[in-house]
Amino acid sequence: MRRRRTLTPRGAGALVAALACVVAANLIGAHILIYIGLLLALLTVFSVISVRAPRRSATVTRRISTDLLTVSETSRVSVRFALRSLRVPHGLWHDVLPDAVSGDSSGEFPPETGEIRYSITGVRRGVWPLGPLLLRTVDPFGLAQREQAFGETRSITVVPEIVSLAPLAVRLGAAGGTAHTASSRLGQGADNLSPRGYFPGDSMRRIHWRATAHRGELMVRQEEEESSPDAVVVLDRSARRWPRPDVDADPAFEAAVSLCGSAAVHLASEGYSVDVIDSAGTLLGALRGHEDDRDGLLVALALVTPRGEGRDLATLIGGTPPGPLVYITGRLDEEDAALLRPSGAAAPLLFSTELLPGAGVAASQHGWSATSLGSEVAEAWEDAVSAPIGVGNVPN
Repeated sequence: MRRRRTLTPRGAGALVAALACVVAANLIGAHILIYIGLLLALLTVFSVISVRAPRRSATVTRRISTDLLTVSETSRVSVRFALRSLRVPHGLWHDVLPDAVSGDSSGEFPPETGEIRYSITGVRRGVWPLGPLLLRTVDPFGLAQREQAFGETRSITVVPEIVSLAPLAVRLGAAGGTAHTASSRLGQGADNLSPRGYFPGDSMRRIHWRATAHRGELMVRQEEEESSPDAVVVLDRSARRWPRPDVDADPAFEAAVSLCGSAAVHLASEGYSVDVIDSAGTLLGALRGHEDDRDGLLVALALVTPRGEGRDLATLIGGTPPGPLVYITGRLDEEDAALLRPSGAAAPLLFSTELLPGAGVAASQHGWSATSLGSEVAEAWEDAVSAPIGVGNVPN
């Protein structure tokens, strides 16, 4: 934040004029110019003292109409600014905004309503500081100014945009994920299910110790398999899939993050329990029908960036095939696409922001519905869910 100089351009000009009057008085012998120069200098000094001397302190309290600001969403900010000073100065207030939000956060002080209000719009996701509040005052002659910061900064979280998506063409059960999960458990208890072998990625809480001791190898309780999430959304953020991060956000990665959040929220609304993980296996969020789950996922997505290396998809999913499987990645060539296996998912959807020639066909051979992801997230999703499973939607 650049600090303003004490002297305004007019004040600096007054000092230059004062010095010029003194020099000219000595050169041409006009003593009246000395008095004019001294008057200008004294007036400038008086102006500086009048704006710098008074002590001021204040308390600043901000209230934002939404806890989480979505990209392209507008929110209202209310600022209570209680200034303690010998007199109430007249000037301009300005609340410092990060580049991640836009808005007109300035006006005349004191405000007519006694409360400072303005609107902001989310531009880029992340957690950003809002503030401090600046008060700029100028003396009556316009020669000196004072800009003072009040209050602490407040963090504001800008989350990715969540767009409405078309329903899945493949419905698992009569009412989506909920019906599928319920019907698969009818008539089955914890004691009448056969344990299965352990797969990498299974939770240790699933271990069936009695069967393990009997067979001499790790066994997993079958009923725990059926209580696993119905849908899985994977965001491949491995660094080799995306350009090197720089100051400006990558539009392709932003579209991928938006689709990740939108797909998870959409699948949850259709009745599925949803796990959202990244390519390293880190759990970004789990949607189980609670509003807090959604907010937690959006906050995690607000901070996600391309980094690290990815793991094999089969290892990420484990031994339990999900219903819908949404895999979102960046640059994907034919060789990498051939290695992606949907691990028995009932509805595997693959999205790539840079689907290279041959990649879509290679993915389709393994059952994926492969689609190129551009800036229009909803259109890409509609193309994917409207096509039969195993058919790619690759532009010519």
